[in-house]
Amino acid sequence: MGGPTPMADKESTTKKPALARTVKDKWRAKRVYKLKAPGIFQHVDLGETVATEPEQLAGRTVEVTLSELGGGADISKAHIKLRFQVERISGENVAETRFIGHDLTSDYVRRLARRKRSKIDASLLVTTKDGVQMRLKPVAVGEHRLQSRLRSELRNTLRQLLVDEAAKRTGADFVREMLQGDLGKTLSQGLRTLYPLKKIEIRRSEILGPIADEVAPAGAETPPAETGPSGPTAPEAPPAEESEVPAA
Repeated sequence: MGGPTPMADKESTTKKPALARTVKDKWRAKRVYKLKAPGIFQHVDLGETVATEPEQLAGRTVEVTLSELGGGADISKAHIKLRFQVERISGENVAETRFIGHDLTSDYVRRLARRKRSKIDASLLVTTKDGVQMRLKPVAVGEHRLQSRLRSELRNTLRQLLVDEAAKRTGADFVREMLQGDLGKTLSQGLRTLYPLKKIEIRRSEILGPIADEVAPAGAETPPAETGPSGPTAPEAPPAEESEVPAA
């Protein structure tokens, strides 16, 4: 049995460099784009991505934790994962994004719902004062097991509180308070007369429309704040299916 012919050897050696050149040329054709967060996150850097044409970036998503967004200084926010989607290309290879939602890590949610605690879940749609629709999935945890009637009453009240709180706030203010935990405290206060819940979080959000950029990029002129009778108007602050956490 004979080996490859000299002609076959010659063809294989010419194909390999040609293939290597093609791959190298394709990579050289790609450009690096800086990803920027929207105005409500002060246009901070989200990292970089590559593409041959700007059109290829449309709709591309990126995920970072709230801790990473703040430079990693606050590790207590590492369980909050933020999702952004590329909206447009502007400036010198800059891909501007919009905020499309967040999730809490699964291990964090599991720690919330330890054994012998009652967990109340829900999914609902809310609309903010400026017309931004959001789908929210809150989770509320009681220190002890609760009767089904009380869980049902807490769930219904939690839903209504979220609808009401969203209607009082702009989309940007609602998102800030949701991610920083202020919304959970407001909801806990609203439910305290029924039962002092241990924790209320929004474990997942989906933003169904664009949020107006309320924080101008560095160097841009900031519009004057609206004023009321006593000075600048301040932002105000955002509900669940039930499940019993089984005992281990």
